[in-house]
Amino acid sequence: MLALKTSFMHLLTSPFTPMASRVFPAAAPRWVVRMVWGLLALLVLLVATGCSPKLNWRDVQPGNSGLKLLLPCKPDQGDKIVPLGGRPTKMTMLGCDAGGATFAVALADLGEAPNVPEVLAQWQALTLSNMKATPATTQSRPLRVPGASEDPAPVLVVAQGQRPDGSAVNGWAAYFTKGSQVVQVVMYASAIEPVAAEIYFASLKFD
Repeated sequence: MLALKTSFMHLLTSPFTPMASRVFPAAAPRWVVRMVWGLLALLVLLVATGCSPKLNWRDVQPGNSGLKLLLPCKPDQGDKIVPLGGRPTKMTMLGCDAGGATFAVALADLGEAPNVPEVLAQWQALTLSNMKATPATTQSRPLRVPGASEDPAPVLVVAQGQRPDGSAVNGWAAYFTKGSQVVQVVMYASAIEPVAAEIYFASLKFD
């Protein structure tokens, strides 16, 4: 997709040959000229925004968390009681599959628990362990999430590991907090599509 975008941008910006002469002959009817220009403009827009028939982006807001993000498919949603911060805690989860990837969000409110950073670190370590990722196949970098707490700072963890069946999997996971809320946002695929990942993680924000 990125190669296609690059080739179209080169075609549109080349200073040597007028694009019209490349796309259609000078004698072409004017309605053909308008139609071709319209189709080219639409194609460039789709490529530039990463749109795909398999990825139907929509706004999603999990419960009353205040979190907003874009998902490329209609998510299933449910709640589960899990041990977090030393006590049973309700976790809200939603996710879906599209374009060969799994997109999922999980969040929980720890209430008065004072160990929010510790819980987030344990959550990250457990996820990496479950996918059999190693320090050599794991990278971490800062992530901007407008409205999220600054301590601990939001982080994006990129890792390579294995699925339960032994097949290779790549995972991108964001970890951040908002007050007493802890959040994990993940994308799993055999090969992560960079444009889809950029749209997904860049969309994260709180009201």
